[in-house]
This record gives sequence, C-alpha cells and structure tokens, in this order.
Amino acid sequence: MAWLMREGEVLAALEIASSRKEARRGLLGRDGIDGALQLRGVRLGVHTFGMRFDIDVAFCDADMVVLRTACLRPGRLSRPAPRARCAIEAEGGAFERWRLHRGDHLEVKE
Repeated sequence: MAWLMREGEVLAALEIASSRKEARRGLLGRDGIDGALQLRGVRLGVHTFGMRFDIDVAFCDADMVVLRTACLRPGRLSRPAPRARCAIEAEGGAFERWRLHRGDHLEVKE
C-alpha cells in the first residue's frame, strides 16, 4: 500500500496501477474507492464510460505537480493532457475535501 501526500500531509491511501491491464481497467466495475488510484501514461486523457460514480481526476507532470483537475460524471471523456505523466483518480468530492488544487506538489510514499 502506498500513500498520496502533499507537504508531509497524508491525503489518502493510494493504489498504483502497475500494469497496462490494471490501468485500462482503472475504477471500472467498482461502486466506489476509499483513497485514490494512480494511473501512468494518461496523455490522451481518461474516461468514465461504464463507471458507476463520479470521479475527480488530477493530471500531474513528471514531478507530480498538479497541472489541472477535473470532475467527471459517468459516461464522460476528459480533455487530453499532453504534459501529464500520470493521473490521480478519486471518488467525486475527494479533491474538495483534500483542498487539492492546480500547482500542488504531490508525493507517493510506499
């Protein structure tokens, strides 16, 4: 298990999609998530087709700086994020609770 952190503060437990298969599946088939999921290689964006709940998405650069965030309802497609190297997905409303914003520097601790 890993932890998603910002400036020494734990934001959430973090699952890391370590294979292409896990990344393609993402949060599909789940009824929710406690914590967050990190997906790598998301330059073309993410989608919520077949999902059962709203998600918050943070697109991060190679240094884990948040480039932009989005809230996606089921059946939506995000805009491409050409500078992104990963995305952090969480259940809708999580970023508001975490006060996560563009420019925040995130860390992953294992």
